[in-house]
Amino acid sequence: MNQFHPSVKVAVVQAAPVIMDKLATTEKTIQLIKSASEKGAQIIVFPEAFIPAYPRGLSFGCVVGSRSPEGRFDWQRFYENSVTIPDEATEAIGNAAKETHSYVSIGINERDALNGSLYCTILYFGPDGSILGKHRKLKPTGSERLIWGEGDGSTLTTIETPYGIMGGLICWENYMPLARAAIYQQGVHLYLAPTADARESWQHTIKHIAMESRSYVLSCNQYIEKRMVPEDLPGYAELEKQPDIMCSGGSAIIDPFGNYVAGPVYHREEILVADLDLSAITRSRLDFDPCGHYARPDVFQLNIQK
Repeated sequence: MNQFHPSVKVAVVQAAPVIMDKLATTEKTIQLIKSASEKGAQIIVFPEAFIPAYPRGLSFGCVVGSRSPEGRFDWQRFYENSVTIPDEATEAIGNAAKETHSYVSIGINERDALNGSLYCTILYFGPDGSILGKHRKLKPTGSERLIWGEGDGSTLTTIETPYGIMGGLICWENYMPLARAAIYQQGVHLYLAPTADARESWQHTIKHIAMESRSYVLSCNQYIEKRMVPEDLPGYAELEKQPDIMCSGGSAIIDPFGNYVAGPVYHREEILVADLDLSAITRSRLDFDPCGHYARPDVFQLNIQK
């Protein structure tokens, strides 16, 4: 840890996108980056699938054996408002990262440039405005498999920063032990866990990851109310039984010993900001280091297909 800065101020942005609107959500993202920077944040983290939305409550008309015309139109709107790498959205976010001289991580619905598929992706931007890397979700969960393709081992990405190695996984990927191990063995210090899970049980998950990885965990979720969903979606009637608060949040920052540094925050949009003492990572690894003195490479080996 001696080669890295001793501390860093981070921001976790719990917010709602402008659902199904890439341009408006990108503009909101830029304002949130500036707001977080004004609070002193050097690393700024956004939720899973922030642009143009996590399509909570929508089936896109898909049931076993059939798809509906209305669902296909909703899918078209979702697809057309997703992000191609690079495009005007990534350029604008990169410019905001450069203007604020901050590292930015944001969840997007990635529109593949060569085919008609979407992926649930984390994008990493550097303080020079460049795209430093991306991670595609390896295994979409449940009905997510209808809308997102699967990532592969080539995007199990970590980024070296002046504050340590940053990387992570998306939502329920974090329940995949070997996926976590793949991130741990790259020496992660700042573990990002953007999610769509607002349940109390998610808090146990991120605390466990902090203690298992001996890193800081930055978990970020959206806050969504049903009134935020455009009523002109052809499949809007599917949301009739959804609660008024569709996602309550639960964003939090956890230290390497499993303690809250900030949050969890529920029932509102908020930018959580915390000063992280990076030397705590070193202290935490006195008695446990998952890929060092507590590992048994003579017994266990992890091979990643890239």
